[in-house]
Amino acid sequence: MAGSRPDNDVSPKGTPVTTDHTQLSPALAVGDTEPDRNLALELVRVTEAAAIAAGHWVGNGDKNAADGAAVDAMRSLLSTVNLNGVVVIGEGEKDEAPMLYNGEKVGTGHGAEVDVAVDPVDGTRLTALGYNNALSVLAVAERGTMFDPSAVFYMEKLVTGPAAADMVDLRLPVKQNLHLIAKAEGKKISQVTVAVLERDRHTDLVKEIRAAGARTRFLLDGDVAGAIAAARPGTNVDALMGIGGTPEGIVAACAIRALGGVIQGRLWPKDDEEKQKALDAGHDLSRVLSTNDLVTSDNCFFVASGVTDGDLLRGVRYTKDRVLTQSVVMRSKSGTIRWVDGEHRNHKWESYARLS
Repeated sequence: MAGSRPDNDVSPKGTPVTTDHTQLSPALAVGDTEPDRNLALELVRVTEAAAIAAGHWVGNGDKNAADGAAVDAMRSLLSTVNLNGVVVIGEGEKDEAPMLYNGEKVGTGHGAEVDVAVDPVDGTRLTALGYNNALSVLAVAERGTMFDPSAVFYMEKLVTGPAAADMVDLRLPVKQNLHLIAKAEGKKISQVTVAVLERDRHTDLVKEIRAAGARTRFLLDGDVAGAIAAARPGTNVDALMGIGGTPEGIVAACAIRALGGVIQGRLWPKDDEEKQKALDAGHDLSRVLSTNDLVTSDNCFFVASGVTDGDLLRGVRYTKDRVLTQSVVMRSKSGTIRWVDGEHRNHKWESYARLS
């Protein structure tokens, strides 16, 4: 077992210590080539840097500048992490995204071989307008375990928490799923709240949710945060429904692996060209993808740092000589969720400050 100590260690006082390794569940063991728990803090440093860089652009009205600053910072810090990573969910294809593009190798090139999904700012418009719930997000899983959407950018999604995870089905009518969630949660249907991206394409969905007797909570952007809220207890969000980004769905699946609950998705090509690409890649467009299909490994990490204040995390804050951040790191193998409050000395982060 990686990290095991000899059976007879010596305490600081020189007394022999017998170490019993039988208490550790075999499910928690990791090999030398797998991502291990030591990655957690290293990955938090990456999203902290991206959030700090984007934080200088909050409310400035320029979403591209915010995203560009976060990309630069995330890539810079990611290059120092001891992993052999390939970006599978990134900023786009190489010709359109000079950094953190799909297929780019990241990390030091040593250590675990992993798939990497990045979203330097999930909610660039939220950042530019100073609205809540913008995050810097990163997910890591064992190599070859993240779903390849083959350029199908959108998917229909259903997310809910552990109580109803084994009951819901994306193929069922909206009303039936909502009643199943209400029953599992021990709520009246009128107390069930569904997060939905505020888009014209969801007009009929919203009507169905309200006709079932449930409530809606609109998301301007950022359905990663919405998906996590739907899976976590105590958020007053019981489900997320609707059509959102496929990359965000895969990133959210890494979090839900640690949280419990379920995300189900069905690819939703936006036009005939994208539909043909999906069919050529061998996708069954009627197939409902589960959490385990979107990320097949149970050894993955989800990390996020707040850019603006939100339901999940506080945003970047500034004092006279400090930058304050709040982050969360989730590890699916142990089911551990850690909250990390960071204090950073201003002058150490000047290279990420806005220059204009």
